[in-house]
Amino acid sequence: MTGVAERSEGVTLEGLRKRMAEFAKERDWDQFHSPRNLLLALVGEVGELSEIFQWKGEVPRGLPDWEDEEKEHLGEELSDVLLYLVRLSDICGVDLGKAALRKLEINAIKYPVKLCKGSSKKPTQINVPDNKEGSSNGGVTAISNSDSKSRSDGV
Repeated sequence: MTGVAERSEGVTLEGLRKRMAEFAKERDWDQFHSPRNLLLALVGEVGELSEIFQWKGEVPRGLPDWEDEEKEHLGEELSDVLLYLVRLSDICGVDLGKAALRKLEINAIKYPVKLCKGSSKKPTQINVPDNKEGSSNGGVTAISNSDSKSRSDGV
C-alpha cells in the first residue's frame, strides 16, 4: 500500500475504496469484513465520535475554541467513520458515490426549496401540492418521512 504522504488533493470515494480493499487484503482481513462486522465497527466509531462532543453543548462552526489536539482527534474519528462506511459499501456492492448523489436528488424532491428554505420542519410537517385530481384535501398532502418507500408493515 502506498504511504500516507500522498496529498489529499483529488481524493475520491473510489480511491478510498481501493485503498481500503488493498489495506484489508494485505492483512488478510477480508475474512473478518462481513457486512455485519463492518456495521458494528462503524457504529462503534460513531460512538467514539460522539464522545468528543459529549458534554460540550453547542459548538460554533470551525471550532474556534478547540485545541489543535482536539481537532486532530476529531479528524481521526471522522476518518474512522468514513473509512468503515466506504468499506461497508464496497463489501455490500453499493457504489456509495452514486447512492449519495441519488439520495441528494430524492431529498431535493422531498425538501423543495420553495417550502423548506430556512425551515427545520420534518417532511411530515411540510405541505406540498398534490398532483392527483379530485383530491378531497384541497390538493395538499404531507410528504412521507419514509423516503418515498412503501413498506409492507403499513408504516
